Amino acid sequence: MTQNLDLIVIDAQAGDKTALESLVRGIQDRIHHLAMRMLVNPSDASEATQEILILIVTKLSTFKGESAFSTWAYRVASNYLLSARKIIARDPGLSFEVFAADLENGLTTDSEKAADELVLLNELRISCTMAMLLCLNLDHRMAYVLGDILELDHSEAAEIVGISKGNFRKRLSRARADVVAFTAQKCGLANNKAKCRCPRRLSAAVTKGRVSEKNIIYATNGAPEFTQVLESVKLLEGQLKTLKLQMATPHFRSPKDFGKHISDLIH
Repeated sequence: MTQNLDLIVIDAQAGDKTALESLVRGIQDRIHHLAMRMLVNPSDASEATQEILILIVTKLSTFKGESAFSTWAYRVASNYLLSARKIIARDPGLSFEVFAADLENGLTTDSEKAADELVLLNELRISCTMAMLLCLNLDHRMAYVLGDILELDHSEAAEIVGISKGNFRKRLSRARADVVAFTAQKCGLANNKAKCRCPRRLSAAVTKGRVSEKNIIYATNGAPEFTQVLESVKLLEGQLKTLKLQMATPHFRSPKDFGKHISDLIH
């Protein structure tokens, strides 16, 4: 956090509207990034971010300072993302088998033209690695995002999801093993023998509306470039390839400034 939210929260709890707005602004980007990595769809993530921030503000009086405010806020977010009916209803319920079949459907043999479409290739790369996590159930997806993507300490992550540290480690290990195994076998960025490679996949992805040059969502400012990621992955071994690919996304900033909006809504 760029601000000392543990100090701001005291004033916010006392009814200081300016402090409340600062508190919301101080956490909104992290909450949105978590929502994006869990849900992938920008519209769903934006909606979830607003509802989580409202929950954080309305539950603010229950924060007792027994942990860092950021940990408490992540726990509110985690509870929502794992249990809200609309989140569960919208979850695609993908499997790695179904995802693999989709990736290998419509691959082209001529990828020379696609190799020049670097922005679209980057959009495809990021969207694919993010969507891959949808093959994990919500609990294991949350463990993977908290543990490997956000790189939170396992004790803090366990507190966020409300389980023991040992159980969190088991959950993360299972999720990581599944993602690593799939990436190592099916992703051409990690395995040059895999069928699916971004240049071969691009034509089908455009045809199916998965990526569009008129609507770049993921390959925004701050996203590592396609060739940069390709070269850096070549230098890595084993599961580090998977981690590099999953980390090589932009930090998704909140699309809205929810500070004043939520403060006015609550008041």
